[in-house]
Amino acid sequence: MSSTTDRRWLALALLALAQFVVVLDASIVNVALPSIGTALDFSPDNLSWVVNAYTLTFGGFLLLGGRLADLLGRRRLFILGLILFAGASLAGGLAQSDVWLIAARAVQGLGAALLSPAALSLVTELFKEGAERNKAMGVWGAVAGSGGAAGVLLGGMLTEWAGWEWVLFVNVPIGLAAAAIAPRLLPESRNDGHRHFDIAGAVTVTAGLSLLVYSLVNANDAGWTSPETLLLVGIAVVILGAFYVIERRNKAPLVPFPGIFRLRTVRGVNLVGLLVAASLFSMFFFISLYLQQVLGFDALKTGLGYLPLAGGIIVSAGVASVLVTRVGVRPVLVSGMLLTAIGLLWFSQISVGGSYVSDILFPSIISAFGLGFAFVPMTIAAVAGVEPHEAGLASGLINTSQQIGGALGLAVLASIANSRRDSVLETGAALPTAMTEGFQVAITVGAGMAVVGALLAYILVSPRTPVDPDGEVDVVPALT
Repeated sequence: MSSTTDRRWLALALLALAQFVVVLDASIVNVALPSIGTALDFSPDNLSWVVNAYTLTFGGFLLLGGRLADLLGRRRLFILGLILFAGASLAGGLAQSDVWLIAARAVQGLGAALLSPAALSLVTELFKEGAERNKAMGVWGAVAGSGGAAGVLLGGMLTEWAGWEWVLFVNVPIGLAAAAIAPRLLPESRNDGHRHFDIAGAVTVTAGLSLLVYSLVNANDAGWTSPETLLLVGIAVVILGAFYVIERRNKAPLVPFPGIFRLRTVRGVNLVGLLVAASLFSMFFFISLYLQQVLGFDALKTGLGYLPLAGGIIVSAGVASVLVTRVGVRPVLVSGMLLTAIGLLWFSQISVGGSYVSDILFPSIISAFGLGFAFVPMTIAAVAGVEPHEAGLASGLINTSQQIGGALGLAVLASIANSRRDSVLETGAALPTAMTEGFQVAITVGAGMAVVGALLAYILVSPRTPVDPDGEVDVVPALT
């Protein structure tokens, strides 16, 4: 192996580490939520904003982050994002109130939105389409998938041994060290031409999506058909409509319409990415609360309970990268979504008197393979066949779909769970019973989302992904 090849794989390790931390931070706070809620006096219905503030800001600014990476330089934005992410993590760990922590998490999301699309587009620069890129994307998929489970594990260990603040402090040395190493390993690349930053587009899409998620979170208290909820949803739709108009009239839009959306598989994998994130991100939230508040696990034991899930994702992502090279994107992606649905349906059978082995362990393993089989082909298809000058946009788009899907899914499913919990409590049932029934209903709805994702993957992702004699997948026809 040449020194150039060595450097490429070292660069991939650095980029994957940064992405690991970004994904990890969407879930690392889950186990710490009870401690955070007590320390900062959160209300139960607002606690999900510790997660949503990060994922929503992350998703809302990813498209702008991808475009900035294309125009200003992908390595430059990667380093800037790391520094901002580390600084916001420090501020979050020092938080003295709920508003302070939510604001810091939002800034963390902004830093992640700058570095994540830059990192993925740098991977596409380093590894050309074919079997080699599929291997690199297998590493990327393993990192993206296992980061969620590893976040819960690490969150449990840090919360138990050092305090909830350290689920944020841990990012500071990692982020600063990665920023210092990046100039030595990563090439700089950017597009030539006019530099136009679509601030109006970024503001409107973020504002519209933020208001939409807030209206869904608030609907559990205000009522799903109340004037307040309907008004907020209506305003959100108007703002998102304004975003569409701005993009159609802008000479250098954040998201060119129809532009990249003419590509059939790009449309398909982004819709599937939204649905798989909506179902799986919520799973981490509900299962963490179930283990601690129903089964009585402490934070450390809860985190250790996610080890089989994290290990299964790493193994399945490696298997998925090989299968994509041999059989194409669609079969692996559909299989991943169906396995995800099966795992979630099994999770929906949790009970007040349940046990870790019967209620958590086995569905965790199935869900792990579903997640690995879904994330790898999604990531490969999302950037394959895309013009080099749109690499940042394509990278930002798939990350946006996943992050917005996670935020919207958690908002909707948390509202469903809370509504069911309150209804059961009105019958005089004990709190653990009411909470468990709420989790059951919400996870069942999440399984339904995964089934819809499997159907969309089958319908929208092109089956024309032939394997050439050299063992490389020709993914370009699948994008036409």
